[in-house]
Amino acid sequence: MVDLARKNLLHDKLRFVITVSGVAFAVTLVFVQIGLFLGLLDNATITIERLPADLWVTSKNTPNVDFAHTFPESRLQRVRSIPGVALADNLIVQFMNVQLPSGAEEGTVVYALEDFQRWGFPWKVNKGNVADLKRGPYVFLDESARKRFGPFQVGEYREFLGKRLKIIGESKDARSFTTTPISFVDFQLAQQLSSVLPGKTSYILVKIAPGANLEAVRSEIQRRLPFNDVYTRAEWAKRSRNYWIISTGLGLNMFITVFLGCLVGIVVVAQTLYTSTMEHLKEFGTVKAIGGSNRDIYGILARQATISALVGFALGAIPSYIATQLIAKADLKLIIPTSLGISVFVGTVVMCLAAALISFHKVASIDPALVFRT
Repeated sequence: MVDLARKNLLHDKLRFVITVSGVAFAVTLVFVQIGLFLGLLDNATITIERLPADLWVTSKNTPNVDFAHTFPESRLQRVRSIPGVALADNLIVQFMNVQLPSGAEEGTVVYALEDFQRWGFPWKVNKGNVADLKRGPYVFLDESARKRFGPFQVGEYREFLGKRLKIIGESKDARSFTTTPISFVDFQLAQQLSSVLPGKTSYILVKIAPGANLEAVRSEIQRRLPFNDVYTRAEWAKRSRNYWIISTGLGLNMFITVFLGCLVGIVVVAQTLYTSTMEHLKEFGTVKAIGGSNRDIYGILARQATISALVGFALGAIPSYIATQLIAKADLKLIIPTSLGISVFVGTVVMCLAAALISFHKVASIDPALVFRT
């Protein structure tokens, strides 16, 4: 049965190539679309995930980490006085304009803390020492800023809202969903740069003391700050991701693209297997004539579908994994976790078996006497 399945499938090699190409196209499309989707969502929450805060205090109804609203920085003292709070600091997240040497202006997302070293933020540093940000009008730029800002070196100056700041360091992998470059400055310096920031903050980061009850601390913060929202790190990351998925239509776009890719794969496989079945009806009739059952014939078709799935998956997966390195050079992320690879593999097999169902119905009605007809 295995030989018959393979021989029928490979009888017309060009048709087999077309079949696995259709499967490979669907697999590649799913990997790339979902991989880019995961990469964008990773950018949307990477700062949340990298900051070791157990709780985030935000202004009311803040939609995501980039679109922050301000509130009085003095509320930090109420949070610090709560039993169970080991560490709490203000964090500013603010869009600012940067004047480039070319005369053009670009936007940047400024992250400002009183003590970056205490929070291990930014998490990857190529050059410089974040502790030096407290010592003057200094700034750290992420290396990804070169795509928007052009070349820059440590020691050069850039104007943030009209004030010259010296670049004293460079971070790595700090990217936002909007692709706007991220910059890091001291908390008080950020307040001096913008007229709307003096006495204000965007967030309060809270680290819980060992052994303290997180929910009890959160409830107390919420009681003392009724005009703020309080989220765990996981909740805040989920809220930020959901904003981009729902408000931008990103989720729907991904679903439609993946659906169309799978549909193409199913149609190609179904058409090929059905044509192959029609051309080999006498062979299937022979199987029945010598005592084979419908189950045996279904097994042949299932093996053909499985072979198509395995070859097509391999041809689609290999270039997808190679593409992760190529896409990274374009400052994009293509994330293909192991769980996605397993899911796509299972989905590919199921897709091909589903496509073979069309042929199943045809062979079920085969008359064994067909083999004796001329």
